[in-house]
Amino acid sequence: MATRDATAWFPGGGLGAYSQAMFRVRQAVLAGRRPDSAPRDVIGASWRRVSARGLDPGGGPELEPLDDTELIRAREQSGLHPLLPQLRSHLLPAAESAGQLMVVADTEGRVLWREGSSAILKHADGLGFVGGSIWTEGNVGTNAIGTCIVTGIPVHIHGAEHYADTHTPWTCAAAPLHDPLTGKLLGIVDLSGPTHTVHAGTLSLVNIAARLAELEIRSAHQERLSLLRAVAAPMLARMDGKAIVVAQDGAVAAVTGFSVPEFVPLPDDLAAGAAWLPALGHVTAEPLRGGWLLQLHDDAITARERDGTRMVLDLAGAEPLLRVSGPNGNWTQSPSPRHVEILLSLVRHREGRSASQLADDLFADSSRTVTVRAEMSRLRRTLGPLLQRQPYRIAAGVESRLLLPANIANLMSASSAPIVTQVRASSRPRPLPTGSGASLRASKTRT
Repeated sequence: MATRDATAWFPGGGLGAYSQAMFRVRQAVLAGRRPDSAPRDVIGASWRRVSARGLDPGGGPELEPLDDTELIRAREQSGLHPLLPQLRSHLLPAAESAGQLMVVADTEGRVLWREGSSAILKHADGLGFVGGSIWTEGNVGTNAIGTCIVTGIPVHIHGAEHYADTHTPWTCAAAPLHDPLTGKLLGIVDLSGPTHTVHAGTLSLVNIAARLAELEIRSAHQERLSLLRAVAAPMLARMDGKAIVVAQDGAVAAVTGFSVPEFVPLPDDLAAGAAWLPALGHVTAEPLRGGWLLQLHDDAITARERDGTRMVLDLAGAEPLLRVSGPNGNWTQSPSPRHVEILLSLVRHREGRSASQLADDLFADSSRTVTVRAEMSRLRRTLGPLLQRQPYRIAAGVESRLLLPANIANLMSASSAPIVTQVRASSRPRPLPTGSGASLRASKTRT
């Protein structure tokens, strides 16, 4: 996996010279001047995203930390607690010996756990780096946790590479924790401390710890699939035609009559009986202990049927929802933040987007095409023929709608993707002409 390590960029003069050079680069960029040298690509892209969002480098976070009750709830909902013993065993000794903190954050950038010496914890308190604080780019600017969430790869941010003034005395290295089957982001693991604690091996250590945790997830997952497979085997043996057994998360345990990938996305509202899945077509769903038995029917989606399909990306509520309805049936799912950003771009650009254009929409970096193609592959497994390629686009004949919150500032508050920033800016109400008598409707917006 590619990484973005600040220490790999130290020039011949070493850490001190690099830190001084980055301080001058940062000062020039924030003042609107052309710097003598460019920041690292990952830093430049992050600064562009944060600047476009309008974040003040001298200001404080836009969102306050969670209170104790909310923090406990966020820990429970994250599902990361079982991984803590392994992460501690790999990272905490190194963190304590180096004078750093081990931090685990959720997919929204919330600091769920932070552990280390009392002196470093107190130092972090002074930066607002506390339990329940939200370290997305959109809330506190360029930082390892937030930038890692955006890029999806391990990132090291050092000193003046941070966007916020108060964070420049800090160094941090973060790596993503992904579900090894679905690729879904589960959280972020991070080592952070004062700039003098920086070490060339920190990012590699964090990345290795994250990968070992993912192996543990895969092992536990395989055990669950084995149990489900044993339950389903007698049923599949008696069946003719196509059938598939999947876990609650869509992981494939067994199949007969055809071949499928390791994972089949399931709608949030799947229930026993007839159902329609964009990736499989019409199915009959039967609940099993720990999963579902899906019997497939040979009725591929025709162009005529697709023409009557409606796709609604609803961003007006507490969590994003994707609703698909039409002649084939109805389907609802809560897409990941990254998939929401992609769909937002495709809804606004019905003519389609190339991989480089989508990379610019998501990362302010048109070179990130490999990441875009991987995410589009996952999204097309979910939506099947409703999405097309070359360019990536919503299929012709599929109606698409976008529902936005009444207060557009609340649109995906954790996101710093340029496409989200553009929608926030373009959807803000404009002043009405004096005496026009017109009124603005503070309701969900349809585009």
